[in-house]
Amino acid sequence: METILERILKVKKTEIKYLKENQEGFSKEMLPKRSLLNKLEKAKEISVIAEFKRSSPSKGIINHSIDPVEQAKQYEENGAAAISVLTDESFFNGSIHDLIAVKKAVNVPVLCKDFIIDYVQIDLAARCGADIVLLIVAALDEMRLIELYQYAKSKGLEVLIEVHHSQELDMALKSGAKLIGINNRNLKTFQVSLSATELLGPIVKKSGAFLVSESGIHNQQDVERVRNAGANGILVGEALMKSANLKQHLEGFQIPLVGDGCK
Repeated sequence: METILERILKVKKTEIKYLKENQEGFSKEMLPKRSLLNKLEKAKEISVIAEFKRSSPSKGIINHSIDPVEQAKQYEENGAAAISVLTDESFFNGSIHDLIAVKKAVNVPVLCKDFIIDYVQIDLAARCGADIVLLIVAALDEMRLIELYQYAKSKGLEVLIEVHHSQELDMALKSGAKLIGINNRNLKTFQVSLSATELLGPIVKKSGAFLVSESGIHNQQDVERVRNAGANGILVGEALMKSANLKQHLEGFQIPLVGDGCK
């Protein structure tokens, strides 16, 4: 039976063919690069990567009524260290134009959140203002992961490498990644458990990389769990997109790091 991830990647390959033939309509304006790694180096509290996400395959519609620029500005005003923008259109109702608009509206680093499997996607993200791109180990073999990681770095981008289990983490560590995300969601089943961060977090910390816990984080207790497992930051979308009090929600997530906050 075909998994959700396999379905997404099948569509992505079709989209890539179109991208390679139709790139002229996208901005080539050079926008300033901003570093999430520098922020994490100096942080004393959990860094929040606040995500703009309209919908997902597992949750359906999350919030279609919010303007990406207004939401991004509120994220920044309330302490977000970076902003993640879903650019996948087919499964998340995202858009590369959301990324462009958000980058121009805020002064914090912006992550292009997509299923990247080809150089052309990295080129597009860089041209449209991304500071960081996501590489998902579950979507790539080891050679391709390293090739895309090095290519993104050559374009001046920081790279968040996402893993879910120990074999994927081994691949991420071989790349020399400085920024590793542990996705608490299994992309094959879309089931979520914070135990993924608790299991893998100590290994990431021992490697010297910064750790971001992704998915399934809804309240301060969840943040405390992943912080205690070594997380430097969290990536949160659904909870913030549905929040009735964004200021309170974001401020509640920014709890002190364990110890001195070092890697």
